[in-house]
Amino acid sequence: MTKSRMKTYLVGGAVRDRLLGLDNVDRDWVVVGATQAEMEAAGFRDVGRDFPVFLHPETGEEYALARTERKTAPGYRGFAVNADPSVTLEEDLQRRDLTINAMAEDADGQVIDPYGGLDDLEQGLLRHVSPAFVEDPLRVLRVARFAARYSDRGFRVAPETLALMREISDSGELDHLVPERCWQELQSALGEERPSVFFRVLRDCNALAAILPEVDRLFGVPQPEQWHPEIDTGEHALQCVDQAARLSPDIDVRFAALVHDIGKGLTDPQEWPRHIAHEKRSADLVPALCQRLRTPRSTRELAQVSAMYHTQCHQVQSLRAATLLRLLEQVDAFRRPQRLENFILVCEADARGRTGLEERAYPQADYLRGAFAAANAVDSAEVARSVQERGRADGDQIRQAIENARRRALKQWQQEQQEQEEQKQQ
Repeated sequence: MTKSRMKTYLVGGAVRDRLLGLDNVDRDWVVVGATQAEMEAAGFRDVGRDFPVFLHPETGEEYALARTERKTAPGYRGFAVNADPSVTLEEDLQRRDLTINAMAEDADGQVIDPYGGLDDLEQGLLRHVSPAFVEDPLRVLRVARFAARYSDRGFRVAPETLALMREISDSGELDHLVPERCWQELQSALGEERPSVFFRVLRDCNALAAILPEVDRLFGVPQPEQWHPEIDTGEHALQCVDQAARLSPDIDVRFAALVHDIGKGLTDPQEWPRHIAHEKRSADLVPALCQRLRTPRSTRELAQVSAMYHTQCHQVQSLRAATLLRLLEQVDAFRRPQRLENFILVCEADARGRTGLEERAYPQADYLRGAFAAANAVDSAEVARSVQERGRADGDQIRQAIENARRRALKQWQQEQQEQEEQKQQ
């Protein structure tokens, strides 16, 4: 910076995580006492759409002018921004969401903490900075995400902050959130070690019904205790997403585990605790849910096949060869082997996402993997050539021949599995 009145501070997550002893590759900076023209003259590139933020000409890190915000319309974008050079560091920090995110560090490494972030770090509190917290509905999701991120450190949402989150939820402000931002926060939360904390906090502040009503209405819906010791379907969903997080870092797997049973929320109470045909109801709900959140296609497709066929995966060892082949085809295993693997992980998370059964074995996983290997070993090109050599053949005849060959391979493989099992028992 060429002007002596300009001062630059490291702010936000980089300061918070350094104090927690955590790595943070993203560093954000705030500049006090500068104008946009002065930043550009110093070589910074303006990239801000809603407020003045610049990229450093050498490091590429973000530098934002100190600013204040005033609520002018619903939603998280409904703000008037003031980035005048007279805005102080304390004023800039005051507009931030949580005290642990409202600390700064100067060029000498000294921490500036006007709102008690250090104390809240020590106490494990997620506490809002000011009453202006309620002006940005996205903060409800952010606080829930921080609760999930730092749950292993015992962090909890301060009661007064949770009350403000309920106020936001009850005001209808969450309806104005942009779907892409909701999905961005949801993705981040699903990436944590215990994603369930995110959804529990949202439910505690009445926000889950607005963001994921399909999941929210699972709570209070019973399941047969014989198969589900946790009984409550909502609890099962949250246990499943945590189990998925143990099994895979893939966001698609974790999301599919969360929503695989959402059709149980539509079961007629007179049928409880049974949920006949809940698989199809669940699968039918997935497209609209994913469209609302603007999820990627891969997320929707895995969630839909997992909802529809997870029960068959649990029963895979008793399926006939023809039914087993149809399952592999429905999952699109022959074209997309990774989808089959992800589907298996979702089903395993479902089996383990039950109170007291978290560590039980899931032999169905390796059985289905083995079945796929046997069917996939069929040389489709060779089968097609053989059919064509016998005379003119259309696509349907070739496809049928490949299906027949795969079914025969599965029958043979199943017979071998049965013989091996009998030998073990002798």
